[in-house]
Amino acid sequence: MEVQFAVAKVTKWATSESGDTLEMVERPHGGISMILVDGQRSGKSAKAISNIVARKAVQLLSEGVRDGAAARAAHDYLYTNRGGKVSATLNIISVDIRTRTLVISRNNESPVLVHTAADGFTLLDEPSVAVGVHRNTKPVIAEVPIEVGTLVVAFTDGLRHAGTLSGRDAAYDPDAAFRRMVGAGRCDARDICDQLLAEALAMDNGRARDDISVMAISVLDSREGDEVRRLSGRLIL
Repeated sequence: MEVQFAVAKVTKWATSESGDTLEMVERPHGGISMILVDGQRSGKSAKAISNIVARKAVQLLSEGVRDGAAARAAHDYLYTNRGGKVSATLNIISVDIRTRTLVISRNNESPVLVHTAADGFTLLDEPSVAVGVHRNTKPVIAEVPIEVGTLVVAFTDGLRHAGTLSGRDAAYDPDAAFRRMVGAGRCDARDICDQLLAEALAMDNGRARDDISVMAISVLDSREGDEVRRLSGRLIL
């Protein structure tokens, strides 16, 4: 099998810096974790908040701390650092080689989109709150097996709110778009991220009204036929 992962991000229109932070870290027992944080507000102040949360999560995950504990510790750190006065959403998606599962951790009102060959489409939308404000905040955690046909998509709230400030009758619906793409046979992680972001931007007339970040993980049949682990990236400046 081959696990693909991809991210697509865009900054709020006319804002110099995104308040969303994406980090990736290798897990000491095998696999990777992708951390996506959306700091309260936008611009530099939001970036400072999201960096605090992302750095703490990266540190702990790299030391072998489990995802749920890392998310709770990141909350505690932000809560203490900022006195419970600022918030951030936090998503962690881990490819855990030891358990052969994708571990999905949410501190985010936005749902996570999942498709598996066995169960079809699932919307992970159990009530969840952002980190940093309420003292005993915990993540909502789900696990799905690493099997061919599995796709997981997480995003910041700018994606599902696209269109609401642009005179549209309704906001963008990432779940419906995801179902349409997978139903059409599109299962490439980068393709899914790019398409979701492009459609959301179109809802905002090409000018994002909020920072938007999308990350996806897709499990496919291996294309290389060997056991080499590969990682590639692309950054537009």
